[in-house]
Amino acid sequence: MEFESRITRLPIAVDETAGQRALEAAGWAGGDMARLLAGAAGSSPYLAGLIARESAWLEEAIASPLDGVVPGLLAEAAAAEGDPSVALRVTKRRTALFTALADLAGVWPLEQVTGALTGLADTAVQLAWRHALQVEAARRKSVLEPEDVDDDLCGIFVLAMGKMGAGELNYSSDIDLIALYDQDRWPERDPHELRSSLVRATRAAAQIVGENTAEGYVFRTDLRLRPDPSVTPVCLSMEAAERYYESLGRTWERAAHIKARVCAGDAAAGAGYLERLRPFIWRKHLDFAAIQDAHDMRLAIREHKGLYGDALEGRDLKLGRGGIREIEFFTQTRQIIAGGRDPELRVRGTVEGLARLAEKGWVGSEEAVQLAQDYRAHRELEHRIQMVNDQQTHALPKDAAGIERVARLAGEGDTAAFRAGLTARLERVAKLAEGFFAPGSKRSPQDGPEWSESAREVIGRWKGYPALRSQRAVELFTRIRPELMAQLGRAPRPEEALLAFDGFLRGLPAGVQIFSLFASNPQLLGLIVDICASAPELAEYLSRNAGVLDAVIGGDFFADWPGVEVLAEALREEMARAGDYEGKLDTARRWAKEWHFRIGVHLLRGHADALVAGEQYALLAEAVLRAVFPVVEAEHAARHGAAPGRGAVVLGMGSLGAGWLNARSDLDLIVIYDSAGVEASEGKRPLTAGAWYARLTKALVTALTALMAEGRLYEVDMRLRPSGNAGPVATSIGAFAAYQREEAWTWEHLALTRARVICGAKALAEEVEAVRCEVLAARRDRARLLGDVAEMRARIFEAKGTGGGLEAKIGPGRMQDIELVAQAAALLAGAPDRRLDPQLAAAGDWLGAAAAERLAETYALMRKVQGCARLLTEGPLEAEALGEGAEALLARETGEPDGPALVARMEEAAAEAAELIETALGSAEGDG
Repeated sequence: MEFESRITRLPIAVDETAGQRALEAAGWAGGDMARLLAGAAGSSPYLAGLIARESAWLEEAIASPLDGVVPGLLAEAAAAEGDPSVALRVTKRRTALFTALADLAGVWPLEQVTGALTGLADTAVQLAWRHALQVEAARRKSVLEPEDVDDDLCGIFVLAMGKMGAGELNYSSDIDLIALYDQDRWPERDPHELRSSLVRATRAAAQIVGENTAEGYVFRTDLRLRPDPSVTPVCLSMEAAERYYESLGRTWERAAHIKARVCAGDAAAGAGYLERLRPFIWRKHLDFAAIQDAHDMRLAIREHKGLYGDALEGRDLKLGRGGIREIEFFTQTRQIIAGGRDPELRVRGTVEGLARLAEKGWVGSEEAVQLAQDYRAHRELEHRIQMVNDQQTHALPKDAAGIERVARLAGEGDTAAFRAGLTARLERVAKLAEGFFAPGSKRSPQDGPEWSESAREVIGRWKGYPALRSQRAVELFTRIRPELMAQLGRAPRPEEALLAFDGFLRGLPAGVQIFSLFASNPQLLGLIVDICASAPELAEYLSRNAGVLDAVIGGDFFADWPGVEVLAEALREEMARAGDYEGKLDTARRWAKEWHFRIGVHLLRGHADALVAGEQYALLAEAVLRAVFPVVEAEHAARHGAAPGRGAVVLGMGSLGAGWLNARSDLDLIVIYDSAGVEASEGKRPLTAGAWYARLTKALVTALTALMAEGRLYEVDMRLRPSGNAGPVATSIGAFAAYQREEAWTWEHLALTRARVICGAKALAEEVEAVRCEVLAARRDRARLLGDVAEMRARIFEAKGTGGGLEAKIGPGRMQDIELVAQAAALLAGAPDRRLDPQLAAAGDWLGAAAAERLAETYALMRKVQGCARLLTEGPLEAEALGEGAEALLARETGEPDGPALVARMEEAAAEAAELIETALGSAEGDG
């Protein structure tokens, strides 16, 4: 027999005589199967009774292919006509017996055992509700008709919650169900009468499944997990449930819905409902407040049940310390925290959830493996406890004899070893769970250093800030305050850091989430203090965009830069998961803010220097454009038909084209298209080709600049397009080429030296680049070019001033001045290079190698100062007003110890660069 040949472990009977009597009565004799049955019957009065009652069926079943027995039972139950009550109870009895023997023998692993029991529950619910609806439809005054009843259950769908939802039912589980119906399924029926009919059918169906009759019961059924069960009917509309969760849903209800699954009825309606409920279950930001809620729930359950003892006798294996619920809370809470950001964490099973959390770095791999092993062992022992007398219990027996009986069912002949192993497992789980829900020891209540009177006044204002208006927020802030104040006190200039933190705290609209984040991740307090001590404006930015801190702990925040294509693909995937167009754009904003913040923190903490950070800001903008432009184009095409002709490209100009931005840069863009002779689009609202691309361009600018719930992506400047603001917003390739060849001014050719196609139609991109290279390679009159550059330079200084101090961009010999001469060098040489160093080097004998090298060195210094300045403040950087953190950042980047020393170096370098530039521009001789 297949069953007997695969037996790997045998239970040892406590009462061998009772076991033997049961076998003799059933007519069994000899072999491994007989020993298995004797052990099961001798340790479980419930199994002994089932073996005797179902002996004839069992003999046939164990001779059948193992994996076909339970499906066969379920098929028989489904095929039975009329009231399924008796058929389901017989099926339950036989399924429970066969599953128990397969479990005890080691033939089936835990997942197959729980899967078989869950499959039985799914079948029972479907059959019970269908029969109840058939009975209801047959009533003379029912609003339902017999022909209305089908497998969709007249629009009802039943959600399996808890262990049933996760496919993890045990032998004596309740099944927790929520019955809902699609209120739009029968628009012509009276809604009140329809609801009454569905409620009656639901009550009847629950009785079919849960009532204890002479044939036993199928599953005890609990419908109280529905919204507000004390006042709502047992079956309510989707609309009513959605309104409840949107306005009143609590954390425990969110946790319960992690495992929610449609187990019967209208699967399509159920799937749509769960999708609409997704924002309630899975918050878009990391939700560390859930940890405290889960901790409070654990303590409340223990308090209510009195579950504080450590003795094994009578200990609750599910709810007690170190028990099953602790592992489930541990897993589900982490899923709630991060599942809004990572859909791959949205799984129902506990073991699978632990594995996913380990893959994503939320739980250590060894920790996850150990917890999964302990969870399996706990669940198997829970099965043994319930096998004894088919009781809905999770408590170990209250006496030594009962413990011994359970040990034997678990296949353990040494009760002392069983006790020791179980105690160690419970302690291991408890220690890990306590460390997660209540990390660290209590901190000192001291508020750091002795603060001045003015500092104490600042601290005294905090209680009036919006972030501290709720009692919950005050409690959480009280937990983190001692460590926060201690870290602020250790800052180089404590009161300066305190004032910056005050700006951060004052700007927070609410505090529960961010304080929970800090309480669960103390290392973030150090980061906040660093930012407050170095870049107060960045701290204020954080108060308005606290969600970006999710990225610090939600991914590889300090990992190496991934590259532009990896970034673009990551954003594409994020946007694809969003629902509508607006949701996609908001997703892009949240994602870009996190990466923007990451670059700034890497610069602030020395993980990247200012030159590298500048390149990363530019690559981030490029990744955003690559991901957003196709979405904008698809949305536009959905309204006005597909792009007429060959499509369009987005040309990055200025610093974006050159591949270097700072923390506050806007984007200089040009859109170029080719209609290829196609006059208009084809669609519901067709447009001429010019209008189609003009509106596409405006849609792109709106997508980037519009202020939405998650802020804006970038400011956009399109004044570098042909004819500037007077020209069309989108330019055809023909018009672009003709303009650049025949009409463009010198300054427009200078701008073209840094132009670069960022995204769009590949073939058109190649053509645009070919036009660019052709225009740059054209022969020029050196004297005229240098005269134009000199005139432009004078106008810039007249309009913007001559800089000085820590101003890195404007003024003779500073960034903009050096960029101008580098672009002139590129034009003179006909060089396609976009970056400054190779442009200067291409000038040959016009500048000379030594001058080119000195200009490049000065530009690098100015870029470093500019990169740091734009991170630290939006306004001018004043040497005398630098905080110690800002001075430390600039010193690390430039090697100068303080603001005055840096100013002196910049003045000297700028004066030398200006002299070199003026000398070069004064050499008007050449091939003109």
